[in-house]
Amino acid sequence: MANVLVLLLPPSVLRKIICFLLFMSLADTQNTVVFQPSYVTANGPAVSALLLGNTSEMSLNLRIVSPSNTTGSIDSPSCEDEATHWTLTREQIDETAVRVHLRLDKSLRLCGDNDSDTDCCPKPLCVLETIRVSACVDGTQRASLLIQAKIHALLFPENMGNGNETAFPNNTYQSLGSCPCDLTFRACDVRCCCDKDCSNEDLKLFASNCLLGPFGGQVSLAPDYQCSVQSAENAPDWFPFLCVNSPPENNPFLGLFYRGDTIMPASGPSFQSSVLSAPVPISIYTQGSPIFRMDDQYFTIPQKVLGSCVNGAPVAFLKNFRVGCVTLLRSCPTESPLKTLPSDLSVTVKNVQGGDAVVSVTDEVVVDLSHFISNAVMFLSKDVRLVCENVTLALDYTFYWTGSGITNITLRRTVGTVTLNNTVELTTRYSAVFLNGDFMRETNSGNPGYQDGRPVIGGNMDTPDNDGGSIQRTSINLWKPEGDGSCSSAAKNTVLFGYNSTSGCLLPVSRHNVTQCNLLREAVTFLQAALIPATYVAKSGNPDALTTADWVNISFVTLNSSAAMEDTESSCSGIPSHQHIRVWSLATGAVDGSPQREIVALQVSYVLSSWSLVCGGGDVSPCLDPMESQLFPVTSSVTFTDNPVNTGPPKTRFQINFTEYDCDRNDVCWPELAFPITKYYTGEPYSQSLAKGLILVFFFIAASLLGTPWKQIRQAWSCAAL
Repeated sequence: MANVLVLLLPPSVLRKIICFLLFMSLADTQNTVVFQPSYVTANGPAVSALLLGNTSEMSLNLRIVSPSNTTGSIDSPSCEDEATHWTLTREQIDETAVRVHLRLDKSLRLCGDNDSDTDCCPKPLCVLETIRVSACVDGTQRASLLIQAKIHALLFPENMGNGNETAFPNNTYQSLGSCPCDLTFRACDVRCCCDKDCSNEDLKLFASNCLLGPFGGQVSLAPDYQCSVQSAENAPDWFPFLCVNSPPENNPFLGLFYRGDTIMPASGPSFQSSVLSAPVPISIYTQGSPIFRMDDQYFTIPQKVLGSCVNGAPVAFLKNFRVGCVTLLRSCPTESPLKTLPSDLSVTVKNVQGGDAVVSVTDEVVVDLSHFISNAVMFLSKDVRLVCENVTLALDYTFYWTGSGITNITLRRTVGTVTLNNTVELTTRYSAVFLNGDFMRETNSGNPGYQDGRPVIGGNMDTPDNDGGSIQRTSINLWKPEGDGSCSSAAKNTVLFGYNSTSGCLLPVSRHNVTQCNLLREAVTFLQAALIPATYVAKSGNPDALTTADWVNISFVTLNSSAAMEDTESSCSGIPSHQHIRVWSLATGAVDGSPQREIVALQVSYVLSSWSLVCGGGDVSPCLDPMESQLFPVTSSVTFTDNPVNTGPPKTRFQINFTEYDCDRNDVCWPELAFPITKYYTGEPYSQSLAKGLILVFFFIAASLLGTPWKQIRQAWSCAAL
């Protein structure tokens, strides 16, 4: 009937009643404080629960409750505190949540027979009680938590040893393996009734299920061949003539006899992190020894150890390194090494020569962060935009040394402003270079010839206001892909002498770029030209900047811009996608048996290709969306050609295959037997030497026919004919 009356009310009145009920429910919810969960069964000495709601002025009280003798119900709620064996602590998580911790302040050890310590459990069921935690405001309980604690005593072995010593008895006539099922040291093994670590309470749990045979008792079961085992009912036909009489103690499970003594167990391997010993200062720096600060601590720079970056890695004396560490940046850094101050980096280092060396810091601000930041890897939010200023991007140290000490240290700190609108990968670079002397010197690639694996030295003419000019060194590079492999994040690798190599990067090209082929060709040409900013290349590994004879012009093969480009709506031709560097070298001599090579020419050429968008395979978005891009390779390579010193006539196939007849590599030369009639004889014209040679051959044949051997042959033939 009540439901019918409500439905008969006007709609406007019904809406007001519903809004009033919702307002009262919301007001009551804001003042509600509850425990989650509100009832807990505890089997251990620690309990945790959450108190949710407005807990700003809330106090927590603890007391033990018990059922009433008359009604049997639990005592009425109360905010009075009571002394218990439980310790109550609270941890504020946020404004509307508090974590409540309860820990039993009582030993769970089972009391012994003659134990005078009262802090133990008289019975195996040590704790059986109900605890109430009350949340009160001004003496009024707002929420309560009931904890039913049912905790048993911990059973420890009766003969637990102390320390690391294990005492063995005199086992001359007693086996060390008398209980083979005792596998766990200082712990009771389940169903092992001979385990001395098992207490009486433990044995009661599995006394009826002990392991049988030698793995469950003091003595193994007697085998079938024992005379005491067989009986008249089941005795075989060979019994008792072939049975064995032996005491039951003689069994293969006795183990080895050992005269007992106290043994100190050797320390085994540990998987815990070892504690590093304090640094030991040294009095002299040697190659590889750590560098120390004035406070006798290691001088550290972030380095890579076993493939991972370590911020506190000590710097080794005379050990150059250059590393890059990748950090997933989600927020602005606040600590070293990404956030540093010049005062923190300007430390004092021992020079082991009775003085010190202070790190001199100079800052370099970069705007283009393409070499340090890769593309986003995780999307956060469109509204998230953080501007991180003065982020440390690179730390480049230069150590100047003389003898066994350090004379000066300079640091170039590279900083920049990083804008975060999503999570990015920040690549920071750290390097250390040791230079002998007190000033910066140019690093050579040989003395005088190039050494394999050293950088090829490039240069540009620097013409000052006066008449003279010098050549400033620069590098000749190849692509070095990093991060996602795109050309925007790629670095550069210096061309190393004698090492042929090929590398490249990926350039995203969209439909909008393809419609402007001239701009695309110019962009790729600019990328390739940035690899070789030099116009000269050094002939030798130690060129003189003021001597132009030590340098060779680099030959650039110009692109044919007058040729007709067959461009379409979705493709562009004539793209200089591949840049090839060809280096010609020549061995000009030797120093101490080592050949000295010079660069005689260097040519840079390009391979033109056509780029067209591929829209097959069901993916037509690159051809429809003008901003959808595809990746195209931009590559570079270098080839070294070594010209031989002696350019004589090529060897014949006979000289290559039959080296035993080669007069240049053998003491006995059979072809020289007819040397006067060969073309290599130059003492007189070839026609005359040939005629004289034929005359000699004629005389040799005539002498052979008219000589003694043929005369005897004719006489023997005449006698046979008669």
